[in-house]
Amino acid sequence: MTPMTEKLLGLLSKRPWTERWLTRLLGAALSSAAYLLCLPWDLRNRPESPGSTTETTPVSVLGVAALAVTLLLLAVYFGRRDALAWPLLVVAAPPATLMYLSFRTNPEPPDASLWPLTWAFSTLVMAAGVLVLASVARQFREDTGDSTDGLVFAHSSSGASSGTGGGSSAVRRPSLNPGARS
Repeated sequence: MTPMTEKLLGLLSKRPWTERWLTRLLGAALSSAAYLLCLPWDLRNRPESPGSTTETTPVSVLGVAALAVTLLLLAVYFGRRDALAWPLLVVAAPPATLMYLSFRTNPEPPDASLWPLTWAFSTLVMAAGVLVLASVARQFREDTGDSTDGLVFAHSSSGASSGTGGGSSAVRRPSLNPGARS
């Protein structure tokens, strides 16, 4: 990889800490900006015109779709580059926080509205989508950095240990009973 490509697509754990945190802050700013641009701040239903019984909401299907695509692209990017928890914090948490603040500033009392349920459901859907795509993106990393060396024990059957005494290359697990003989 070229140095610029390594900077943009390499693992964040191998980058200097200032670059890691600036990249994460930029990701959080992008997810916040996507929310603010795609969904209006005031989500209350309003009459189409004074005296009208038909209500309209400023949220459009196109806005929700654009927000979803933006958040999912950010989830793939950060899922490939960073640890699995970071996409949740960088991509899903800022829009969920902004949505909570938007609903909370609604003058309607919380007992009479469905905003807590709407917020919880939307947050769950965002977090699940981000987590699933981040984990899928992790599968396409070149170097995961997750080594299982030393965590896998070779298994030997009891019949293999009796015999000519040639020895076994299996690793012996520590006994849970220290007084027992092996």
